[in-house]
Amino acid sequence: MTRIRRTMLNLLFLAMSSLTMTAFGLSTVPVAQAETAAELTQDATQALNRLYKANPTAAMLSKHAKAVLVFPKVIKAGLVFGGSYGEGVLFEGGKESGYYNTVSASWGLQAGAQTYGYALFLMSDKALKYLHESHGWEVGVGPSVVVVNAGVAKNLSSSTLQDDAYAFIFDQQGLMASLSLEGTKISRIHP
Repeated sequence: MTRIRRTMLNLLFLAMSSLTMTAFGLSTVPVAQAETAAELTQDATQALNRLYKANPTAAMLSKHAKAVLVFPKVIKAGLVFGGSYGEGVLFEGGKESGYYNTVSASWGLQAGAQTYGYALFLMSDKALKYLHESHGWEVGVGPSVVVVNAGVAKNLSSSTLQDDAYAFIFDQQGLMASLSLEGTKISRIHP
């Protein structure tokens, strides 16, 4: 995706966020996106470290993952029509190996705005290969992704890891009725 197109998408989501927050009297949700690869890598590293401190299961998974894809800030807004956008970093062997965006669109009974981050732990060579070779990974199509909540985390250990990828959602701010990664498309970018 070109920088101009990415900038236009950011502006669209900023406008949707502002309109929705104004309509519901919500306070401003921080929505700045990283402008350079270095800033994005720094934001993603800090977000991942916060996740590891807050969630021991995520720290355990990191030791077994082939790679971790981190989106430190995703903006989601909707008023009947909605969408989300964020940029992230793929870490392989503890070093950044690529930059990606996450985009989704939806319609239906929805209202609100929020920001959140998520980390996708790629556990298999199949999942990592799919990410590298696909021209946009649509979550829900391709390798299986399990969103880890408190119930899933209780039963997760190094001996029970069987899925291709595990997702952790963190740092939620704002108000939105639901949060799902289904229908999200992840694509490589060049910041």
